[in-house]
Amino acid sequence: MNALSQSAIIDATREWLEKAVIGLNLCPFAKAVHVRGQVRFVVSDATDEETLLADLLHELESLYDADPDVVETTLLIHPWVLGDFLDYNQFLDIADAAVSELELDGEIQVASFHPDYQFADSLPGDIENFSNRSPYPTLHLLRETSIARAVAAFPDAASIYDRNMDTLRSLGHAGWKQLWTDKAD
Repeated sequence: MNALSQSAIIDATREWLEKAVIGLNLCPFAKAVHVRGQVRFVVSDATDEETLLADLLHELESLYDADPDVVETTLLIHPWVLGDFLDYNQFLDIADAAVSELELDGEIQVASFHPDYQFADSLPGDIENFSNRSPYPTLHLLRETSIARAVAAFPDAASIYDRNMDTLRSLGHAGWKQLWTDKAD
């Protein structure tokens, strides 16, 4: 197991959320829940898929049971399992099955982030992949009602993906690297 502390892992993930996701406006819905403190950061100690699945089931139930005014979304960070992107990508089917097993279809969905994230038909180094690259493998648990509200409030939600690709192409690899060398304000 890595010597990193849970707080260091959460800090790195929070920095990514603030600098990339919010800072580059890759998700126009993220800022409000972050500012209100409604993002739950959870670090899994799992070193195998079975333990991660148990943690995922627990977090799905916890999010469903939580007051949305307190916890709107959960980032389940799992630094010691599924470091290989292809293995991670295959696990996403298990994550979706877990949602169904708990009868949370239409209630919660799982979005995916990984340090080596790669869209289909892209090359590993393509800058566009960085829209889903997080410091550690992360399962993002989202309430469907929150997504519906956000999409209704953002009339051009279908354009987010294309806008993100344009933003990242304009930023380039040098600009992405600069995000992580700049000191916080």
